[in-house]
Formats: sequence, structure tokens, C-alpha cells
Amino acid sequence: MQVRSMLLMIACAGVPSALAAQAASSGTSTPPATATSANPVSDALRQIEQRYARILVAAAEAMPAEKYNYRPTPAQMSFAQIQVHLANEGNDLLCGKVGGTTPPPRATTADTTAGKDQLVARLKETFQFCEQAFAKLDDSKLSQQIQLFGPNPFTMAAAMFITVGDWADHYSQEANYLRLNGIMPPTAQPRRGM
Repeated sequence: MQVRSMLLMIACAGVPSALAAQAASSGTSTPPATATSANPVSDALRQIEQRYARILVAAAEAMPAEKYNYRPTPAQMSFAQIQVHLANEGNDLLCGKVGGTTPPPRATTADTTAGKDQLVARLKETFQFCEQAFAKLDDSKLSQQIQLFGPNPFTMAAAMFITVGDWADHYSQEANYLRLNGIMPPTAQPRRGM
């Protein structure tokens, strides 16, 4: 797991400046993560959360309800299983650990028997939780050890990168599933105003 963490950190090294440029052109409300920020890593995480909340929800909405059980091969997760994973382990677990807070109690457990509308609603709820969990983060605790999974602790910085990596991994899956069903993924759509 250490190798994966290191690779994620290396891959994400340029993310803050890229997001700052993207935020400047998109008019996002979160302050850009720049060299003058007191908390560039935490600010970048908040910006990345906003982006993945938008595109992962858009992907979940784009897939037709009758295709939620679609999986390219038997060994892969179904589209519904991806939504359940993102909501439970991805957002509630990871955002809770990174933000140092417990996810709110949910009326029901998200599972693959829920329909598209329920899974999309749950995904939105969990991204709202992530936004709240990250609201007060600052960079002073990046080296703090936290327990994510398994016996070995991770630094807060590594946990942040693991969270972002999870979103990127599953958005990539969803984009491929959408394309295999003849649907253009949200990030491949033409930008408005261009």
C-alpha cells in the first residue's frame, strides 16, 4: 500500500496549480490553491472534491436506470456497485477519516438493490458530507497519522491523496462504462461558451 500512496502523491503533485488555473477560468467559489494560500493542500482537496462531486454525480445521472447492472466483464463491478462503493467506502469512510468526523446516520444502507434515483441521491448526500468534513481542514496536520484501513496508519496527506485517487479511479470506470453504452461522459462533453 505504501507504493500506491507514493504513486498517488507523485501523480497529484501538479494538481494544485492545475486546479487553480481551472478555478480561475470557471469562476468557482473556492479560493484557488496558490503559493500564497496558507493551506494550499487543503484548499486543493476542497476544489478537487467539488469537481469530482460534479462529474461523478453527472455520470451517475447520465447512465440509464436499466443499465445500472451493466458491467463490461463478469469480474468487474456493476455501475450500481460503483455508486454503492463511492457512497459507503469512498465518501463516508474516506471523507470521514480525512475530516476527522463521523458520517451522519443514514436512514437506509446503500446497496445495489436500490434504484438509480436512490443511488444518485445517496451519492449527492455523501458528497455534501465530504464538503462539510473538509470545510475546516488546514495544512497543519498533514503529517498526522490516521487509521484508514489495515494495521498500518497513513499520514493525513496520504489519506487525502488516496481519497482523490479513489474518485479518479471510479470516474474513469464510469466514463468507460458510459462510452461502452454509447453515452458521452460528462468530462468529454463540449464546454459551454466555447
